[in-house]
Amino acid sequence: MDNSQLDAVYKRSIEDPEGFWAKAAEDVQWDKKWDTVLDDSNKPFYRWFAGGKLNTCYNALDHHIEAGRGDQPALIYDSPVTGAIQQYTYSELRDQVAKLAGAIAAQGVTKGDRVIIYMPMIPQSVMAMLACARLGAIHSVVFGGFASKELATRIDDAKPKLILSASCGIEGKKTIPYKPLLDEAILLAGNKPKKCIVLQRPQVEAAMTAGRDVDWNEAVEMANPADCVPVEATAPLYILYTSGTTGVPKGVVRDNGGHAVAMKWSMKNIYDVKPGDVYWAASDIGWVVGHSYIIYAPLLAGCTTIVFEGKPVGTPDPGVFWRIIEQHKVKVLFTAPTAFRAIKREDPNGEHIAKYDLSDFKTLFLAGERCDPDTLNWAQEKLGVPVIDHWWQTETGWAIAANCVGLGMLPVKPGSPTKAVPGYHVRILDDAGHEVPTGKIGNIVVKLPLPPGCLPTLWNNDEGFKNSYLNEYPGHYMTADAGMRDEDGYLYIMARTDDIINVAGHRLSTGGMEEVLAAHQDVAECAVVGVADQLKGEIPVGFVVLKAGVDRPNEDIIKELIQMVRDKIGPVAAFKTAMIVKRLPKTRSGKILRGTMKKIADGVEYRAPATIDDPAILDEITESLSEIGFPKK
Repeated sequence: MDNSQLDAVYKRSIEDPEGFWAKAAEDVQWDKKWDTVLDDSNKPFYRWFAGGKLNTCYNALDHHIEAGRGDQPALIYDSPVTGAIQQYTYSELRDQVAKLAGAIAAQGVTKGDRVIIYMPMIPQSVMAMLACARLGAIHSVVFGGFASKELATRIDDAKPKLILSASCGIEGKKTIPYKPLLDEAILLAGNKPKKCIVLQRPQVEAAMTAGRDVDWNEAVEMANPADCVPVEATAPLYILYTSGTTGVPKGVVRDNGGHAVAMKWSMKNIYDVKPGDVYWAASDIGWVVGHSYIIYAPLLAGCTTIVFEGKPVGTPDPGVFWRIIEQHKVKVLFTAPTAFRAIKREDPNGEHIAKYDLSDFKTLFLAGERCDPDTLNWAQEKLGVPVIDHWWQTETGWAIAANCVGLGMLPVKPGSPTKAVPGYHVRILDDAGHEVPTGKIGNIVVKLPLPPGCLPTLWNNDEGFKNSYLNEYPGHYMTADAGMRDEDGYLYIMARTDDIINVAGHRLSTGGMEEVLAAHQDVAECAVVGVADQLKGEIPVGFVVLKAGVDRPNEDIIKELIQMVRDKIGPVAAFKTAMIVKRLPKTRSGKILRGTMKKIADGVEYRAPATIDDPAILDEITESLSEIGFPKK
């Protein structure tokens, strides 16, 4: 397909969204057809396929079995850290999910109840999500690397009736017991779940709490298989928490109907995969990529999906991705640029790539943070397949901008995720809400309504949804990303416009880290900024001003601060650098100039803002950073 045909598809999606998405929805199995494709009766809360009923688990599993493909592999579990490889056909996966759903229902969970899933990258985690969907329960997956306090916050917001967990996760060479973290979180939480179903893994045996904890295998053994429960298209499928700028997480809601339609459409049109193809998203189920593209989209599309418990390097070497692609005949890989930076660092000449037969491999997709052209070009040269950078967010659930391979691939421009995807009316506005000229950087927004699959609101927080995303530019969704469009209509995503930083594809709040640092008894004030890092995209760097009269060694305080962030937020924060400074640069009104500090650390040219209180402080910050090796050469 040439560019003009792709543009025609895009134009149709913007000019007639109801007609466009009604046609796409014919691919989904409905228990009851919708009354209205787009319900705009309560703006700005648009709802897709209102009046329709369906079950997402039925569409992901049972439908394919009824279509005669029950013996096709649905899920392959590949765990280099345990040496296990397991394969489940659609029939086998459906049977396991139905039994687990029965075990969950036996704990009193019904349609609309919330279930938190705090689990590692194993097949049972996928089954847990699908089992909730089968019952019409709302799952909320919390990434296993999060600390107890973070988990407790999410328990208090979602108020789950049940928690599903495992005795441990395995991160590279480290085994992380989950149960002590879970027990501590329940202790901290105000809303205590009545029951926990815990899977005992052979690596660690978890201590069970009598009366509350239920053994996973015993519960499944005793359960009757559960049937699919039809739910409203507009009913929530899941809640996924994302960092808020204040450090308080926001519960992104995903509905059942629009989500199923968008996921299935994206597999064919963006990724160019069809039923039976092997599709691998090397991510974690705790992140949106895992929800959308390890579990729901591949199974809705009838593909074979891969659950990978390992790392791109070190489990055992930087060739593990290529071994999996050869062994399981992967057609499309989707991962984060961070993974490729790690592989490139360990295997710069691509010697491990050359050891494997990658003839089934057709396309590499990257997302999760901005992909630097160096990494993209290296991957393209070593792999000999198209490398597609695409851009999206937890809130949207699927790509806002992409090179839609299924609609005919456009030339790749390193540094750009290509064009807006059909359904997304992307505009670039200045701070006053006026369109900026081609080539100029502005605020990237999407005109409402957002397409199906995007968040309709935040969990129990309509006002927060409006305040976070809609009020700044009326009639538009604010992405909080800044960027530009070139003369060919290609988008360039340049930076976040708030204080969320992107560490190895994980969106983390610097505000949340500042809260932890500020709690130290010796700290008067602090700031955390995201600094460019070749491997992780960004890393957090802390600037700390001590209280007067503190006479302890700086090294001791810095060690304590690093440990506090690790304990409170988790190792995922990658917080390893902090420095003691005499004062922080501020505006006369007292606002800390984080953006300017970031530019100094990155070695980027900057101008002292006119509102700065004392320009001499910037020289002090520059000196402090240079003493610890910033900007990195």
